[in-house]
Amino acid sequence: MTTTDRIDRVRLSSVLLPLATPISDAKVLTGRQRPMTEVAILFAEIDTADGLHGLGFAYSKRAGGRGQYAHAGEVAAELLGEDPSDIARLWEKLVWAGASVGRSGLSVQAIAALDIALWDLKAKRAGLPLAKLLGAYRDSVRCYNTSGGFLHAPLEEVLANAAAAVGRGIGGIKIKVGHPDARVDLARVKAVRDKLGEDVLLMVDANQQWDRPTAQRLGRALEEFALTWIEEPLDAYDHAGHAALAASLDTPIATGEMLTSVAEHAELIRVGAADIIQPDAPRIGGITPFLRLAALADHNRLQLAPHFAMEIHLHLAAAYPQEPWVEHFEWLEPLFNERLEIRDGRMLVPDRPGLGLTLSDRVPGWTADTCEFTS
Repeated sequence: MTTTDRIDRVRLSSVLLPLATPISDAKVLTGRQRPMTEVAILFAEIDTADGLHGLGFAYSKRAGGRGQYAHAGEVAAELLGEDPSDIARLWEKLVWAGASVGRSGLSVQAIAALDIALWDLKAKRAGLPLAKLLGAYRDSVRCYNTSGGFLHAPLEEVLANAAAAVGRGIGGIKIKVGHPDARVDLARVKAVRDKLGEDVLLMVDANQQWDRPTAQRLGRALEEFALTWIEEPLDAYDHAGHAALAASLDTPIATGEMLTSVAEHAELIRVGAADIIQPDAPRIGGITPFLRLAALADHNRLQLAPHFAMEIHLHLAAAYPQEPWVEHFEWLEPLFNERLEIRDGRMLVPDRPGLGLTLSDRVPGWTADTCEFTS
């Protein structure tokens, strides 16, 4: 029997989550950005006439959080009275409600929080973890840690963080490169490889800071360390440059985190710019567009390693046909009551319905603004 529910309440919250330590990567050391001191979170909560509740979120680093919140507030009322199960149609409705500012970037990032809340709600209606609703291929996903390897951290701290992460059961370590002095990068990578040994998987992330000759030269120099991948060696939109590196280096090239639409990723895939694609569901508009992109990536036999937001991407990676990765960042953990379990190099999909998340009692203290829409 077909049942129809209706959305009768949407609540948005703008939350500023402070970071314990200012964060610097290559973009800071080269003067392009300032150290990051907080993450702006856009929470969306959707309630229905049947009493179901969905929770979703998007995020922004350094700038854009207030813009996401404002745009979400402009379009959220479009959901009132709608059947929450019609997610694809509702995504299109929200996008076109604000299409004059585009269908990528900040506008779809604002919509992402609402889209993810709808998927959380749908999985809860089915009584399933989101991964199971989507059709999981696995109950756990390989995981690697990034948060311990930033360039602001002294080498001894990076080494200690890497050893601790491996000790907690994390399967791989990624460290930041792109230092203005390439010798520093090579020394840090060598030290981490020596510390971890050959059995622990190691990745590096240049955060778009190399030009083509530098990326080619350092890519060759890094071959000896048997890296799992080199991430964002070039500008995120230099697809031709990434494609040339992917063709010339033995080490796989990973990129895609900074792209903000399926269309941008499709062009990256078309020219062969990545061996490993790294989409970010909140950045490209939510789970609905992520699934479209995942189908395209699988068709092209690409590996998948979604960027950040492990609380969402664990479920999406579990439903990807080829063995994927999920990125371990503990930054968002204070927002939630639940913790993700890691064992033997893998992150376990929780058995709780939906995303399996509830907001912690600390969130109100970080909340800058809220708004609510009711039918």
